[in-house]
Amino acid sequence: MIKEFSFSNDKAMMNFSVLYCDSQEKVLRSNGFYRLMSVYIEKRKKRNSNIYKYINDEIPGKNDDEKINNIIKLFQLLTVMNADEIITMEHSYKKILTEKSQLIALIEDIYSFWRKIERYTIVENNRINKGIASVTFEEANTKFSYLILDLYRNIEKHVLGIVPKVYRQVPAGGNASLLIKKMPWPIPNDYTQLEGIPFIDTISLETPFITYPKKNTRDGYFEEINYNPVVRCSINKEHWFCFPIKVGELLAFIYFHRDFMDHGVSLCNLFEIAKDEEYRGKKPDIIYVFGAKDPSEEVKTVFYDDEKNDIMLGYVSYGDKIDYFGYMKKMTLTLHNLLMIKRGCLPIHGAMVNIVMKNGKSANVIIVGDSGAGKSESLEAFRSLSEEYISDMTIVFDDMGTLKMEKDQIKAYGTEIGAFVRLDDLDQGYAFKEIDKSIFMNPDKTNARLVMPVATYDEIMRGYNVDFLLYANNFSEVKEGEKAIELFKEPGDAVITFKEGKRLAKGTTSEEGLVKSYFANPFGPHQKQKETDKLLEYYFEECFKENIKVGVIKTSLALKNMEKIGPRNAAVELFRLIKEL
Repeated sequence: MIKEFSFSNDKAMMNFSVLYCDSQEKVLRSNGFYRLMSVYIEKRKKRNSNIYKYINDEIPGKNDDEKINNIIKLFQLLTVMNADEIITMEHSYKKILTEKSQLIALIEDIYSFWRKIERYTIVENNRINKGIASVTFEEANTKFSYLILDLYRNIEKHVLGIVPKVYRQVPAGGNASLLIKKMPWPIPNDYTQLEGIPFIDTISLETPFITYPKKNTRDGYFEEINYNPVVRCSINKEHWFCFPIKVGELLAFIYFHRDFMDHGVSLCNLFEIAKDEEYRGKKPDIIYVFGAKDPSEEVKTVFYDDEKNDIMLGYVSYGDKIDYFGYMKKMTLTLHNLLMIKRGCLPIHGAMVNIVMKNGKSANVIIVGDSGAGKSESLEAFRSLSEEYISDMTIVFDDMGTLKMEKDQIKAYGTEIGAFVRLDDLDQGYAFKEIDKSIFMNPDKTNARLVMPVATYDEIMRGYNVDFLLYANNFSEVKEGEKAIELFKEPGDAVITFKEGKRLAKGTTSEEGLVKSYFANPFGPHQKQKETDKLLEYYFEECFKENIKVGVIKTSLALKNMEKIGPRNAAVELFRLIKEL
């Protein structure tokens, strides 16, 4: 059972099914508010801030607990009485209420602290106690947000004795609301630790949803191990959630610890949430356990091919090192790709777009490249040039896709309905146009990221023919007289370039300088190079048989002052080639 209120890793969680506060008095009397004040005092005390000195000097009480109780009591009085009325009744508050500026500073600081932490509200759809009963899931967080706003305004109004002239309707409830439920499925014996962990059924986001994870880059590779790590790890089921999603054609159960709730919730903008009938009573293709307490002190980022139970298992142990959405996303895609390789399909680390030109010509274009090579940036260049050249554009995949042979023809499929992109690489102002449906991660830091939906599940799973298969070269300059796109004449030459996977590291991972990664794909093909070698030879031979144009697109993304111009010039060259089809 998830508690009424919990606070961990700067994240507050409120279980509305245990207690739903529908009045200001209930908020102030709740265990959750007392716990919030305890954390607030603790953090201000650690900094020895002026606010804490004020609390210590002016608020009655021998210790922090007594001071918290007195602050709560004062707030309770201020919800129904003004400062003068309280002074008449409670002389112990006279000095505090007379020196109003310092009290207002305390109220503002508590409210600011509340709004800066990540806040999640939870509703269990099969359990109602003292909690939510009279409102729907959709209404619960909205009404709670208004309640907190009214409480804050009411207290300040009674301190100051005036009504504010400006009201700012900021979200003050949960940043995200989760409807969760228990869902039975045939759990193998090796996975009984996961039994009873609630599934996320529905998510309601207060956008823009802004998070501040501790890390901003991903490091290293996911390594294969020869045992099931779930058997040895420690899981407190009260602190865990499961998100059932579809990764391409595969069903995945993503289990994550509450301290990484921001990453778990962000999956809703990236992958299709599985419907009840798609996972009820079914065993998933993929299980990913993110944030488990492991016997080893070393943080693990590993996977296990559980052939006995026909499950591809990903496992990342608890630690600040993995507090980055890239670990959540990329392991999920790695597990997908490993299964695709086993099934004879070729995983593509790249971007694919269906482009319809204004002259009626159309093409399906795949751009292959590792992180920072210019895949997403090329899509952004296409988007920015759309008014001039394009009548329609559909993103099939933004990061990872799959090539399959169907009826002697290559077809391409996507894996994600969203995009995880660098803010710096988006056209200026575009992120703000998409702010109403986006999730921002560390927007004030290097490698700031944005997660936003870009396609529907039906669109990415339609199965597309391929017209262009291009490798993204981000380090070569396009000299005068040269073209930004060069096509290969032989499949062998193409395989060498694609397999070498060169790129100039751009700060999206911990790598630096000119680096190589096998087939530009550290997420499956790197771990299974022998199997992928055979697939590369087969699929590239087929590409040339089908007259798919295979080549290199020079995005120049990593060159100085070419971050926007390089992908734009490459896009214009591609549009010229499409017109010649």
